[in-house]
Amino acid sequence: MAYNYVVLIKQVPDTKRITGKAMNDDGTVNRSALPAIFNPEDLNALEMALSIKDNFGGKITVITMGLPAAAAILREALYRGADDAILVTDARCAASDTLATSYILSCAVRQLPHDIVFCGRQAIDGDTAQVGPQLAEKLGLSQITYVEKLVEFKDRTITAQRNIGNGWQKVKAALPVLLTVTADANEPRVAAAKKMMKYKTATTPAEIEQQLKTQNPAASGDEIKALAARKVAELQQKGNLIKQWNLDFLEADLTWCGRNGSPTKVHRIQSVVLAAKESKNIEPTNDGLTDMIHELIEDKIIA
Repeated sequence: MAYNYVVLIKQVPDTKRITGKAMNDDGTVNRSALPAIFNPEDLNALEMALSIKDNFGGKITVITMGLPAAAAILREALYRGADDAILVTDARCAASDTLATSYILSCAVRQLPHDIVFCGRQAIDGDTAQVGPQLAEKLGLSQITYVEKLVEFKDRTITAQRNIGNGWQKVKAALPVLLTVTADANEPRVAAAKKMMKYKTATTPAEIEQQLKTQNPAASGDEIKALAARKVAELQQKGNLIKQWNLDFLEADLTWCGRNGSPTKVHRIQSVVLAAKESKNIEPTNDGLTDMIHELIEDKIIA
């Protein structure tokens, strides 16, 4: 039996590389000041889908919603073993909160056959862990959240072990089902050299158009569109075209998208700056480190 797996992934700012330029004057995140990376737990979700495919066969489709630059993580997913990739991009998606995001993604998933939908537990830029469960609700799917281990996959039934904070629980569900996967679930595989060679030119129509504008600054809009159409056809024939969908293709209700569909409002943003009131130099010797540890123990900072 061939199964269809859909993995939702996200490009996020690398929050481990925060600098003084990470925030704009209005308190919003300055994404251009931070490197963009593949959301870590989405990699775990992709790895779980790849592991199931290795054992049971099927097809993996990855979907991301974002700017055209987000196609970078779609290529990364293809390098690791995904079979197909889709970029959902539309200016009308801007400012979507988790409710609007889950609605738009649900419209995308409905376009595809899906037996198991995989999501990372949460994204490091929002830390809400809301999109996966909201997506399951909108798709009418059973869901198993905080999955840390796949116990059994048999016929049309999946059993997973989920983390419940102070222990774990085994949950069985019939397909179709949505899983949100934690960082403890697996160790994501690295990109495969053969797949990197195969998909290194995989591109979205938006990227193609931007490249052509850069290469042909004097060309008219119609000329760029004609050149882009030929390039798209060429990549499609080679199987290297990353699909690109907008809200019109998804037939999405615009009242549920972007700012209009986002009831979450920012009440106040506060920048917290940590400053040391006093400091102490520690000699980089065994005696210096020993004295420091004894002092920390006396102050009950460590036990």
